[in-house]
Amino acid sequence: MGLNASDFLVIAGYLVAVTLFGLRFRRRETTLQGYFLADKRVSWWAISLSIVAAETSTLTIISVPGLAYEQDFRFLQLIFGYIVGRVIVAFLLVPHYFRGELITAYQLMDRRFGHRLRTFTAGLFLVTRAAAEGVRVFAVAIVVRIALGSFLAGMSDLGRDVAAIAMVTLLTLVYTFEGGMAAVIWTDVVQLAMYLAGAITAVFVLCHLTPGGWTALASASAHAGKFRVLDFSWNLHSNYTFWSGVIGGAFLTTASHGTDQLIVQRLLAARNQWQAKLAIVSSGIAVFFQFGLFLLIGAMLFSFYVLVPDAPRFSRTDTIFPAFVATRMPHLVSGFVIAAILAAAMSNLSAALNSLSSTVVVDFYARLRPQSTEQRRVRISRISTAGWAVLLFALALLARHGGKVLEMGLSIASVAYGSLLGVFLLGVLSARASERGAMAGMIFGFALNVWLWQFTQVAFTWYVVFGSIATLLTGYGASRLMPGQRVLARSRA
Repeated sequence: MGLNASDFLVIAGYLVAVTLFGLRFRRRETTLQGYFLADKRVSWWAISLSIVAAETSTLTIISVPGLAYEQDFRFLQLIFGYIVGRVIVAFLLVPHYFRGELITAYQLMDRRFGHRLRTFTAGLFLVTRAAAEGVRVFAVAIVVRIALGSFLAGMSDLGRDVAAIAMVTLLTLVYTFEGGMAAVIWTDVVQLAMYLAGAITAVFVLCHLTPGGWTALASASAHAGKFRVLDFSWNLHSNYTFWSGVIGGAFLTTASHGTDQLIVQRLLAARNQWQAKLAIVSSGIAVFFQFGLFLLIGAMLFSFYVLVPDAPRFSRTDTIFPAFVATRMPHLVSGFVIAAILAAAMSNLSAALNSLSSTVVVDFYARLRPQSTEQRRVRISRISTAGWAVLLFALALLARHGGKVLEMGLSIASVAYGSLLGVFLLGVLSARASERGAMAGMIFGFALNVWLWQFTQVAFTWYVVFGSIATLLTGYGASRLMPGQRVLARSRA
């Protein structure tokens, strides 16, 4: 069927509306805390929803249904670990972030170890976050290429990708550049509501279009084994077993939500430590139901194409959901759902731009230019935000020839998370660790994960487990051999 002019109007109307909504938070920020932490005035529930939106991208919405279409619900085992990891972050790491006036996660490394390790951890975050975000932003092109194919007729695949990525990047940059963290968090809340509404709409449409409705879809899915959740096999090569899910997912989330500026920045925007803990734990419950919904859509799509004749062949599972929306849904409804998928892209991208900019300005520029005024630092923050938008646009184009976008993005992030989590745990759990020892541990842990990623078949869900343990043990051992100066109580910015 394809999208028509009314669908395009719905999509364009939403993109313009959410951009204008984000601009409502534009004000003349004069401090970094105001621009990057919204003056610590955000309620826990908004932060919780923002965390969910920040970790949910177009990549998630199109790839998770593809996983259930191709396999089953075993991906949910990873979400069990996500919840465990959030509890660990709440009670192990959050208290340390609320001791002093911190803006980035890596200031904690400065206070505990020193400038060199702060620079190392912040730099590693910038490189790996940018690479992972490039993959996530590219997922936008997959959706737009399918949904707006007729509108972009006559353009090459590259031209369509450039147009799609540029459109979303530019609109997201406008409100992120002007409104800072306040705009990012509150647009996240709106976009979360939008894409969940779109997913629920897809469920009802699938039931409506299928002969026999929900009963037929559920029966076909159950017969095909799509509702299988638990796999207790012990296999280091499988991404989704109970052990890799709970253990690997817990380590992955402890790293991504406890050491990654993308999430830590939101926690630091909370009014107090208790609200930050409540936000991070409650977000885990929301994420569980969200991923359950996306997996359900994938299982329903599998059954739909089994029950409905003339089912198309798909070259990659990432395209199944957007193709269904564009070709099978009624007009206006399809436009609404495509807009919802793009909403997830904008919320994730705005989070990335703000966190990357805050790390550059706070962990690098402010240290190199300590005499600079707060007003100048805020101006540099906006310039940095624009610069990162351009770089992520370029990296998204480079990601065009990758594999499954969800697993590719998680793999890139997991390579760095192992060493980051290991060094944070070393600083929090050991008073004997030194800066030189911690850096040695980080280098070893990162090298191990690169080796696992490039030269073995070990599943990405184990990267953070092996990398963090290697970093922790090597860092502790190296600290005994190279004690140097330990930094336990200094509070540097």
